[in-house]
Amino acid sequence: MFGFGKKKRRTMNEEEEKKAAGEPATPENQENPENPESPENPESPEKPESPEKPESPENPESPENPEKPAEPDWKDRYARTLADFDNYRKRVARDREELAQFAAKDILKDLLPTVDNLALALDKAENKDDPFVQGVKLAYDGFLKALADHGATPIDSVGEPFDANYHEALAQLPSPDVAEGVVMNEVKRGWLLHGKLLRAAQVVVSSGAPEKPAGNPAAEA
Repeated sequence: MFGFGKKKRRTMNEEEEKKAAGEPATPENQENPENPESPENPESPEKPESPEKPESPENPESPENPEKPAEPDWKDRYARTLADFDNYRKRVARDREELAQFAAKDILKDLLPTVDNLALALDKAENKDDPFVQGVKLAYDGFLKALADHGATPIDSVGEPFDANYHEALAQLPSPDVAEGVVMNEVKRGWLLHGKLLRAAQVVVSSGAPEKPAGNPAAEA
């Protein structure tokens, strides 16, 4: 009715003609030869299974945790930190004050030779009332005041025991009036700056009374 019978009959006639001609008949549902599933083709080799990783041995039991250290005393640490900071602040203030006090040390030390020369000129002047001598004395007094304003004070050495911390001995001479080890003469005056040595005094030290010469026993006889 719809022509399906004719098409099927025609197809069957073609198959018979091919058989008669000796041609192999083509199956209707022939599978793709590229990927045959017939048992003749060997199956594709499967990927070797990766060896299983050996199981890690069980970790031995860890030793028990030691006891935790005691909690530090934070109040004590805080108090110590405050004390250390207070000491540091005082030390810095002290160093700063000392630096300010001795900042002019070199300048004052350079002025001392001029003061020595003025003092020597006044000591050698014959007429103390001479206006020139009075002018030198005013200059000398001005230097002394400037040194005192910056904390410099002279060292009184004559009649004092010799002290290596403040005195520099230039000579040691016998003296019948001055005891041994006592300063008998001052060549150059010493100075202190805020209680510390600015320049040592150059002095002559007594070695005591001179030894009496031994008498001639023949003359005494």
